[in-house]
Amino acid sequence: MHPQQDPDRRARLQAVAAEALAAAKVGEDAVAVDLVTGYLSGSPEGNEEIRELVLLLFSECSEMVAALGSGGATPVKMQVFDEDGQEVPIDDADPPVRTAIRTLLAEVHGDEEAAAEQIEIALANGQPQELATVVLQALRWTVKLAAECQARDLPVAPWIATALEE
Repeated sequence: MHPQQDPDRRARLQAVAAEALAAAKVGEDAVAVDLVTGYLSGSPEGNEEIRELVLLLFSECSEMVAALGSGGATPVKMQVFDEDGQEVPIDDADPPVRTAIRTLLAEVHGDEEAAAEQIEIALANGQPQELATVVLQALRWTVKLAAECQARDLPVAPWIATALEE
């Protein structure tokens, strides 16, 4: 768990994330992002809660990457694609995508402070579209990693598995 938070707050953030994951799974990207940014930005601790929720998603992604990578037949590979489906070098990706990648890589390497710094940069930037891209990337990766972990009978956080049940 990132910053120490009370169980009720964590449960509420997981509930919001679960709704957003369910929307992202069925391709309702705008609904998914709005659930995270719209709902939480209206709360008294808006940006702090958005930060915690996004870091929660990246932390869960990191756990799933670790599960897939340990003993998995296929290593986990990070790739970025453009609108035409062509692979793009990570350094040439759009800034919010680079932020998402750096956040996930920091989490995978156990550097929670660097991961939090990346999300702070996205929040401080103040550009809603950039923050939406980071949020959407976290949601998409969570959905895809959870599906892959489930297909390989690897652990997935119960709240994520429940959110993505069909």
